[in-house]
Amino acid sequence: MKFSTIRIFLLFLFLCISASAIAQKKYTSTVPKAVRSFDLAVRMYDERLEDKALEYIEASLEADPKFIEAYMLRANIYTDKKDYAKAIPAYQEAISIDPDFFPNNYYSLATAQFKSGDYAASKKNYEKFLTYPKLNAGLAANSKRMIQNAIFAEQAVNNPVPFSPVNMGASINSSFEEYFPAITADGKTFLFTRRGKGLNPERLNMQEDFYVSTMAGKEWGAAQPLEEINTNGNEGAPSLSADGQYLFFTACQEMLESLGARKTNGSCDIFLAKKIGNKFNTARNLEIPINTGVWESQPSFSSDGRTLYFVRAVKGPDGRTQRDILISSIGDRSDWSEPVSVSSKINTSSDEMSVFIHPDDQTLYFSSDGHPGLGGLDIFMSKRMPDGEWGDPVNLGYPINTGGDENSLLVSPSGDIAYFASNRPEGFGGLDLYQFSLPEAMRPQPVSYMKGKVYDIETKKPLSASFELIDLETNKTVVSSTSNVGNGEFLVCLPIGKSYALNVSKDAYLFYSENFELKNAKSSKDPYLKDVAMKPIKIGESVVLNNIFFEFDKFDLKKESRTEMGKLISFLQKNPKMKIEISGHTDNIGSKLYNQQLSEKRANAVKEYLVQNGVSSDRLQSKGFGDAKPIADNSTEDGRTKNRRTEFSIVSVN
Repeated sequence: MKFSTIRIFLLFLFLCISASAIAQKKYTSTVPKAVRSFDLAVRMYDERLEDKALEYIEASLEADPKFIEAYMLRANIYTDKKDYAKAIPAYQEAISIDPDFFPNNYYSLATAQFKSGDYAASKKNYEKFLTYPKLNAGLAANSKRMIQNAIFAEQAVNNPVPFSPVNMGASINSSFEEYFPAITADGKTFLFTRRGKGLNPERLNMQEDFYVSTMAGKEWGAAQPLEEINTNGNEGAPSLSADGQYLFFTACQEMLESLGARKTNGSCDIFLAKKIGNKFNTARNLEIPINTGVWESQPSFSSDGRTLYFVRAVKGPDGRTQRDILISSIGDRSDWSEPVSVSSKINTSSDEMSVFIHPDDQTLYFSSDGHPGLGGLDIFMSKRMPDGEWGDPVNLGYPINTGGDENSLLVSPSGDIAYFASNRPEGFGGLDLYQFSLPEAMRPQPVSYMKGKVYDIETKKPLSASFELIDLETNKTVVSSTSNVGNGEFLVCLPIGKSYALNVSKDAYLFYSENFELKNAKSSKDPYLKDVAMKPIKIGESVVLNNIFFEFDKFDLKKESRTEMGKLISFLQKNPKMKIEISGHTDNIGSKLYNQQLSEKRANAVKEYLVQNGVSSDRLQSKGFGDAKPIADNSTEDGRTKNRRTEFSIVSVN
């Protein structure tokens, strides 16, 4: 229960007691001076004059040291002030005079003890509260939850995790507040929210704007305002796509429409901007089904290029507004699916927010006050299970989490560094952004990436092409993206631990095929930097099918080849008049005759697969070249691997 709610609840009790006293004279005190002073204290408390109320309470207790209601009001005022060291003895005095006078005193005492870090005593008093009959259902449920929190908190504080936060410095932080960071999968672009005066130093009120910094060597460059996105309104909670080509963020309804702020559906909405060249285009509201008129915020876009995680204010079973994490996927027609709860293991009847899906697409970080923690919002991690469901959330531990609210965690692509906002005294002013080494057990799966530009091999002009990264084991697409329409730049996330086929395609061009074996790769610090030259469709052009695999020394297609074969079939279906020649090639190990025969059989195996899947045989030729056409040095294993290949070339297009 929030303290504002406790205040209202106890104030209601005191007012009821006062009304009863006027009519029936039934306070626990019968001393007139004590009662008069107490009534004045209640009036001052109702008028938010807490210090004056405390003076009257003091006078009341001087007149009658056994006045229970006066101790209760004193405790409640100090609770409002978060002065738990004074609230706790006041609750204890009230209980010592008559333990059964008001059972909720045990609940309030337990809450104050929890906030002060006395978890053992807190647990004991929550348990005592639950022994009473006819309890408020909400308080009883919260007591059970807080008992679990107390058990966890005591263990966490006694077993702290390593935590040494470092201020990110003057390039990022300023005398204004900085928070809600975002980063690209290559770790080169850092975006965050700054609450300041924007570009107008004469502005009277503060506004939220985006600032961006790029990595210069080993240091972050001076942050600059993202001018094409910032308005006179507020922009916050940004999420960059892994490749940095899309920016999701939140804008809220402004009180004054003349500010030039973005229009929403009534509260806070999620917006999307796409990068064209080096700048983002005009942001657009994602509308229904993402934005519905209630509070939608804090987006996080998955590296799969399809899934959006975000937070929505929803009505819980008890009618109370709570914040849940939802997911929605974008389809091939750019339409968003109806958002659904991320998982019943993650969302609770309390608040879940500040969601962040790591580029590994397997690790989710979020804040919650509904799972066992140290009080307030704690940061949790959940791992995706082999069946695709999310595992049980794990609290990041103390002192990453404290008795206050922790949120807005961002984890680097490499998984070893985490970023967060804090108003620590050594900072530049207000909230600053800090970084720290994330404990090993809380780290995500490392990711690598392929980065470069797509261009026309003849004209050298940049191209906007479609990228698909496919898990060769499951034949499932794990990443979908496009290169920048203005400069052809692309970045594809490569989660470690699997083998992938990368397919790059564009109408009127041959597709590009690449294979990645990442079962033993180290991290995103070892990227693949490669430009992709796309060949226009014309007679004589050829493509190496890098994801066609055969059993060793055989011509049987392995199941991992189905991805590439599917792409080839799709390509031929889009070009129904095209005829191709499939060619098989080997390295120089073995006899010339043996290599020639093996290459012919492998080329024919590909042809037969195509025929079996609906491609007319009169469009296909197959030919083996043995080791006669090497494309790499046969004296090295890497070279021999490249020479063992299957290609296709265009024979005719009409």
